[in-house]
Amino acid sequence: MDTPSEIRAEFPRRVREIENAWIPMPDGVRLAARIWLPEDADSDPVPAILEYLPYRKRDDTAARDQLTHPWFAGHGYAGVRVDMRGTGDSDGVCEGEYLRQEQDDAIAVIEWLAAQPWCSGQVGMMGISWGGFNGLQVAARRPPALAAVITLCSTDDRYGDDIHFMGGAMLTDNLSWGATAFAIAHTPPDPEIVGSRWREIWKRRLEGNGLWLLDWFRHQHRDEFYAHGSICENYADIEIPVYAVGGWADGYTNAIPRMMENLTCPRKALIGPWAHKYPHFATPEPRIGFLQEALRWWDAHLKGASNGIMEEPMMRAWMQEPAAPDPQPAQRPGRWISALCWPPPDAKSLRLHLADAGLFREAQPAASPLLLASPETAGCAAPAWCAYGIGADGALDQNREAGLMRFFESEPLTEDMELFGFPLLRVRVSSATEQANLAATLSMVAPDGAATLAGFGILNLTHRNGSAAPQPMPLDRPVDATLQLNAIGQRIPAGWRLRLALSSAYWPMIWPSAERAALTLHLSDSWLDLPLHIAADNAPTLPPFPAPQSAPPLEAEQMSPAKHTRAHTIDSVSGEERHRRSSDSGRVRHLHTGLETRHVCKETFRIHPADPNSARAVCRWRKTYARGDWKAEVKVKTSVAAHADVWRIRARLTARDQDGVVATKIWSNDIPRPLAGEATVSPTAAEAVALQSK
Repeated sequence: MDTPSEIRAEFPRRVREIENAWIPMPDGVRLAARIWLPEDADSDPVPAILEYLPYRKRDDTAARDQLTHPWFAGHGYAGVRVDMRGTGDSDGVCEGEYLRQEQDDAIAVIEWLAAQPWCSGQVGMMGISWGGFNGLQVAARRPPALAAVITLCSTDDRYGDDIHFMGGAMLTDNLSWGATAFAIAHTPPDPEIVGSRWREIWKRRLEGNGLWLLDWFRHQHRDEFYAHGSICENYADIEIPVYAVGGWADGYTNAIPRMMENLTCPRKALIGPWAHKYPHFATPEPRIGFLQEALRWWDAHLKGASNGIMEEPMMRAWMQEPAAPDPQPAQRPGRWISALCWPPPDAKSLRLHLADAGLFREAQPAASPLLLASPETAGCAAPAWCAYGIGADGALDQNREAGLMRFFESEPLTEDMELFGFPLLRVRVSSATEQANLAATLSMVAPDGAATLAGFGILNLTHRNGSAAPQPMPLDRPVDATLQLNAIGQRIPAGWRLRLALSSAYWPMIWPSAERAALTLHLSDSWLDLPLHIAADNAPTLPPFPAPQSAPPLEAEQMSPAKHTRAHTIDSVSGEERHRRSSDSGRVRHLHTGLETRHVCKETFRIHPADPNSARAVCRWRKTYARGDWKAEVKVKTSVAAHADVWRIRARLTARDQDGVVATKIWSNDIPRPLAGEATVSPTAAEAVALQSK
């Protein structure tokens, strides 16, 4: 992990660390916590800042925790990092994402923190991704001691804007994240923390934590499963202040303007150029002094300081400058802009009409309907749904989609244009099948012809009127549909062109339709609305963010190199195309614990351009841990095959220690793909589970 540019070792208050504290739950389970706090907190109590995750405080998040929580402690807070039930060094089992038990435990943790002699009784929650989710979810439960939240890279809507579905289309991340969570959830605790109980705790996890992705495939429409934990069900449930933070390269940015519009509590938003990382060490740069900004937030809402943070504009965002296509940009040029509220009261949009010859500001004469029947391999130049900033997971030059997607291009712009918000595509479309997907990308084309992705969106057309009860497409009869592209902040200079590209497939981001799609676009009734950014005359001039700071990083020895790869190959004989991604952390020795770790992930996605039922994907993880004579390893292999009528899911887990195999588990599930309009099915399915324990 890269560290911020300025390392601070001296703070206003001296810091002490409690390497592990046990927090008792009402049912007797104990959660493991790592705590940093001022040395004199017992005599001068401080608020606590809770980060609550399933990601192993002992090693997986130890490096980033060390950058952040001691810094907060040195500025008069207790930084508290807790392993969730059934993960890391904590007791119990964890049976899925964002369960009621997880929230109940968080409330018990908050009560425990508020009652400690070193705590002032005020608690904040901060977290990224899972920790950003549960901060919002717990805030909606209103525990009395919880006074404010900073939520990063999270969502208000677990169905509409999470890693499982996009526009009602199933993401392949349903497998990728499912396999990742599968591996994480079955790792052992550290014997140095839990002692001789480590094997007993590990076996309980291996028997009880399960294969969570089965739930996500079984619940394919918006239902109560996703309503739980989605604060969009009732934004008024949250009454305490919320600071929402994210980045344009992240997968969760759409939730930020939506929360600014719909929350009624005190709120602020910050969107940078970043991928799925904390802004003080994220890429693309520029990084900012996020810890200093967070401190202003905590001081205002946990200590009652009058520092003016709530008098500033509701939203600050990075207006990106044009850039050449780059799947792994180190930086993204631009400037900070602000919005006094969201949506801006004077917001304007530009309508561009679709026509055979491109995109036009004026409606064009009626043209013949246009057939859209993309090869299943369209989407080969797409980014990862969520970029993590650790590999080449950004978009490639969009010219690679030529011949795969249908292009609509404007004339060169005669003046600069700035876009800020959600582009909306309205299409009149008919379909030869009851279910079909529509993908839309918006690119900026440089004078030299290179095409850089600016935004994209996807709609399962059966979800055109909502995702709770999808409706089949009427065969060969036109209907109107609106596709919202992801939020963007982008300047396009004069001389560049805008390109809208449409396709009926977007592999390997989404799973294909159950049968070959054939859409007909009625161009005279289709257009694209672009959100224009026009700076308000009364927009305040805000000082720049300070440079990033952190506490001193943990020392670690990189014993073998880290490596990240991305490749796309075509079999010239069969025509099958394969996308491969791999990530290898290398072997790392954590000097503060002596623990050696290595995490290796390999993913393969394959499909034939003429056959949606040829879609197959496999994700493999291997996680190893060692110290002296103690060793532990988790290997998982998870695969999904998209057949016309079922999702064929297979998974295997093998756990070993220094003495051999601890457990082997096998899952074999066929989960029906419900037709549009049918209720989501939640079958037990045909499942074989074998468990061998020592």
